[in-house]
Amino acid sequence: MYAAVACKPGTTKTAPTETTKTTTENKTATTAISGKPIASNAVIMGRKQVPIICYHQIRDWRATDSKTAKDYIIPVAAFKEHIKMLADSGYHTILPDQLYNYLAYGAPLPSKPIMLTFDDTDLDQFTIARPELKKYGFKGVYFIMTVSIGRPHYMSKEQIKQLADEGNAVESHTWDHHMFSKFSHNSVFKIKGKNGQIINKPSDDWVMQIDKPTAKLKEITGKEIKYFAYPFGIWNEKGLPELHKRGFLMAFQLADKRDPNDPLMTVRRILDSGYWSTKTFSNSVRHSF
Repeated sequence: MYAAVACKPGTTKTAPTETTKTTTENKTATTAISGKPIASNAVIMGRKQVPIICYHQIRDWRATDSKTAKDYIIPVAAFKEHIKMLADSGYHTILPDQLYNYLAYGAPLPSKPIMLTFDDTDLDQFTIARPELKKYGFKGVYFIMTVSIGRPHYMSKEQIKQLADEGNAVESHTWDHHMFSKFSHNSVFKIKGKNGQIINKPSDDWVMQIDKPTAKLKEITGKEIKYFAYPFGIWNEKGLPELHKRGFLMAFQLADKRDPNDPLMTVRRILDSGYWSTKTFSNSVRHSF
């Protein structure tokens, strides 16, 4: 059960501390939020999971959309109905800091908490999702793929800053959606030369996909970037220490099982499928976590 408190959707409560026996793996871990040791992995795993929903494109289906693609594309009317259902059902949106404080310290959450996340920087997340969430006092978490910023059909720097200024969370989703499980310090980045030829340029994926995007988003929003979403929701245990090293507090996958040795870096989400009716979506929110 959550320790529920009354609060406005999207607002952040100060986290109370919790005295817990920590595991060897995280007994010295501290955070920028509290500066105190976090709960053990076992305690974090034992806390009730918060429903976290993942969205990509919000638009009507086209004849060229494949069956698989439609799982990631939710029609506009369906999206609006699903968000209205959440509001009518008494859900309160929370942001990553609130979720972190709850998992790490046992901080209270509002009644019926839910997190709404948006991947890949698509413009319809600003033009369609943003006003729909605002209608109900909801806040969202926008995981930005920085290579797309300012391109046609994607958000601009100004729009991303506006989302952050309005109290939404803007967080990291790599530079160009490169697979996290393939990150390497000794990779090759392919670029086109002046004559159109492909040039192999030595690269460090951790710098290209994590460090530079993080710096870019901080420059745009003026805020620290503390949370990360894995491209395709795919993660591997080998890469988790690199995220810790870079100061990330949590990372978000999709529907795989959490890693009991690092639950904060393997937080679960589910897709709101374009195939789902409002009733199916409601059932999934209630029973998938």
